[in-house]
Amino acid sequence: MQRLASALTIGIALIGLWAFSFVDDARLRSNLFSGKPPEENRFTKVIVADKLDEPMALTTFKDGRVLFIERKGKIHLFRPATGQIKLIATIPVSTKYTSSEGKVSEAEDGLLGVVQDPQFEQNHWLYLYYSPEGSEPKNILARYELRGDALLMESRKVLLEIPTQREQCCHTGGGMVFDDSGNLYLATGDNTSPRVTGYTPIDERPGRSPWDAQKSSANTNDLRGKIIRVHPNADGPAGALAYTIPEGNLFAKGMPKTRPEIYVMGLRNPWRLSIDSKTGYLYWGEVGPDMRDSVTIGPNGYDDFNQARAAGNFGWPYFVGDNAAYWDRDFATGKSGERFDPAKPVNNSPNNTGLTQLPPAQGAFIWYSYGASEKFPLMGSGGRSAVGGPIFHKADFKNAPRLFPDYYEGKWFITDFIRGWIMAVTMDEKSNYVSMERFLPSERFDSPIDMKFAADGDLYLLEYGSAWFRGNDNARLVRIEYNGGNRKPVVQVSADKTGGSIPLQVSLSSKGTKDYDGDALTYQWTITSKNGQNQTVAGANPTITLDKAGIYTATLTVSDAKGDKNSKSLELTAGNEPPSVSFAITKGNKTFFFPGKTIDYTVDVTDKEDGSLADGRIASAQVAVNINYVPESFDKVELAAGHRYADATANLASTAKQLMAASDCRACHTVETKSVGPAYKEIAEKYKSDRTASERLAKKVIAGGNGVWGESSMSAHPGLSIADATQIVNYILSLSEDKAVVKALPAKGSYTTTVPMGESAKGSFVLRAAYTDKGNASLPASIGESVVVLRSSVLAPETADESKSTEFITAQGKSFYVVGSGAYLGYHTIDLGGINQIDFMVQASPKVDAAGGTIEVRLDSPTGKLIGETPLVEVRDPARSIASIKATITPTEGFHTLFFVFKNTRAKSNQILMRVSAIQFVPDESTLR
Repeated sequence: MQRLASALTIGIALIGLWAFSFVDDARLRSNLFSGKPPEENRFTKVIVADKLDEPMALTTFKDGRVLFIERKGKIHLFRPATGQIKLIATIPVSTKYTSSEGKVSEAEDGLLGVVQDPQFEQNHWLYLYYSPEGSEPKNILARYELRGDALLMESRKVLLEIPTQREQCCHTGGGMVFDDSGNLYLATGDNTSPRVTGYTPIDERPGRSPWDAQKSSANTNDLRGKIIRVHPNADGPAGALAYTIPEGNLFAKGMPKTRPEIYVMGLRNPWRLSIDSKTGYLYWGEVGPDMRDSVTIGPNGYDDFNQARAAGNFGWPYFVGDNAAYWDRDFATGKSGERFDPAKPVNNSPNNTGLTQLPPAQGAFIWYSYGASEKFPLMGSGGRSAVGGPIFHKADFKNAPRLFPDYYEGKWFITDFIRGWIMAVTMDEKSNYVSMERFLPSERFDSPIDMKFAADGDLYLLEYGSAWFRGNDNARLVRIEYNGGNRKPVVQVSADKTGGSIPLQVSLSSKGTKDYDGDALTYQWTITSKNGQNQTVAGANPTITLDKAGIYTATLTVSDAKGDKNSKSLELTAGNEPPSVSFAITKGNKTFFFPGKTIDYTVDVTDKEDGSLADGRIASAQVAVNINYVPESFDKVELAAGHRYADATANLASTAKQLMAASDCRACHTVETKSVGPAYKEIAEKYKSDRTASERLAKKVIAGGNGVWGESSMSAHPGLSIADATQIVNYILSLSEDKAVVKALPAKGSYTTTVPMGESAKGSFVLRAAYTDKGNASLPASIGESVVVLRSSVLAPETADESKSTEFITAQGKSFYVVGSGAYLGYHTIDLGGINQIDFMVQASPKVDAAGGTIEVRLDSPTGKLIGETPLVEVRDPARSIASIKATITPTEGFHTLFFVFKNTRAKSNQILMRVSAIQFVPDESTLR
């Protein structure tokens, strides 16, 4: 998923604004949002089908069935009543391009779109948009009959043919929708290669028409790069399928050099279309170009979410985003001409068969580029691919059992194929943009490509999956259900030990189990194993004894007072005591690292069956000891939870994989096989002997690039730091090595905490030791692990574990305020060994009526032992000046919860004392090496 309105006055209450961190324009919520957003736990994501082969689009029927298509031509039908998915037909389609030189490549062509007729229950008509197989390059819109679960192939009637070029990739469109008047809208792509380095595709040289979108998008006499609007009729003479042109299209029927079917022109790669049933306005997502802002060339590339209230020109290839203009360009000389004028766009390309003077261009509804957007900050950064989605109106559903709540009335659900989020866009009563918020913000979707509401109120979503042009394990049809009534219990299970020698006594725990409705719960545990053991125990937290060797499954079933139940299991191993591993810092602070300084450490391992490091029965070489720096973006909570790794390369791989999962890497790459981009192993092999590759490739990951692996471009990733990008590149390059690229450390030694070049020392050092025991003939080996995380000595105030009377606001930057005397921040498990000073970066500005004050440092509670205090933080100008104020602290040993208490007894109870930017722990230099 951020930012609030930048203008805050003293009269606007700061309290409570943090709660809207997933919504921009929070100041408008109270007027325009109907109530509070529903709790995320009321939604359930159900996987209906997985391992699909390039799913593209879906349609939902009133009887509950869902039909979805795959690009290579397959059509599937899902029946919720039975849970069965049936392959009902395969359309013969073209899925390849052949260049003028005879080079064959994978196409975006194929089976592209599907929509049912508004009167489907009476006429059984289904419309498909696809690239038919054969030598003639074209896409067609055809009507079929769907009778029961059978698509009658002999019923095909072609409504429309659109000539294309099949020499160069890309952009096919395929989204379709009907309006309330029975008009069919069809989105078509510009059918133009985007692979022109650093410029919009307007190459007018002879033989270069596949690289000139002026032949299609900007051509008033061509149906590519358009949204077509026609009214299908019943069968015409000799069985031909006819259509009429509705009133209000962009060009009148019979107008020279125009096609009357055109409703919207000037599109690049429009995706899913939606009609607002209340207003009749048309909405869609559109994938934009890979560009960087450059004078005499053009603006940044933007993806759009668009709204058309009437027919119009949306500007491509002359304009992007909010009508940001390109310069004209002579590709023969490489020289730029005049900048295009959105009020008077002109198409003078020799590939144009339509009008020269085009309708004025209009800007996008929502637009965003690679970097973070100031206007639409929730969109994120990195690769992008706008998809679109439906607009929710309760009146569109009759007697739906799981209808989404009124909170979403009138909101437009949009999604991005690369970034994997779904947003709910709020519009006012005039359909103007108001705000957006993440829908299911804790969920990431795997390349969402289409979504639609079903008659029962569920939201169906197709996820294309990780890699292009092939089937993926995570290519799925999913259903998102809303539960406005009783919710099942959420079950959590744990045990004081999950393995050990027999007899094994285990205390089972249901800690964390909860019922969001507050119902009384009953608990039942079932313990089973393959050796025939089977017992049932009642109670939330029972203790059991396992006296036979084996692997057991302990399943907790929790039932609420209304009869709903849920279960969760954990595995127990009896007969093999897990190793005990400890990683101890013997010299140095145990909470913080200080760049360039050295710590001493020791690792101890004891295993009941194998022996120990101390007695020599376990060799030091059998213990994996690693210390690695991880960047600030790494999930330290997950890390501290103790993911188990037994080899020396695991730290590098785990860090890189998490960074890559949070980015868009898997949309174009896999480890083993080529997708849009090369396989990681191909990259590793190519640069195997290049010692300069790491730094060079890291910069390329951030800046983007093309030309090395063919015509495909790699998206820029400006949100990655050089350190993060280097972690990713180093992992990829390590895939060419037969052995570990990270050397294991000795079980006892010293380590200097050197921060990688380019990083700001805000990350952490992870100290990990692991040992895998030998197991036995009947039981698998067990892993013991110890993890210590040394964090940056500079703490952000918003990361405090406890707080009182604080406000964290993001408004064109971040502001963290403490409000009223007695406000505090608390940080858990802090070692103050060797620390003699704490510095606070603070500001007390008269512009926010700040009162100033002092900061107390206390142990274990806000009223605990006082070990340090700052001088008075004074109110002063200039308002933007941030002062460093110091507190000398009493020498303190051991771990404590540390509280910073802000005091000013003269301040009003709701008055800001100061803004806090950072808190830094300063060591006694005499204790460091």
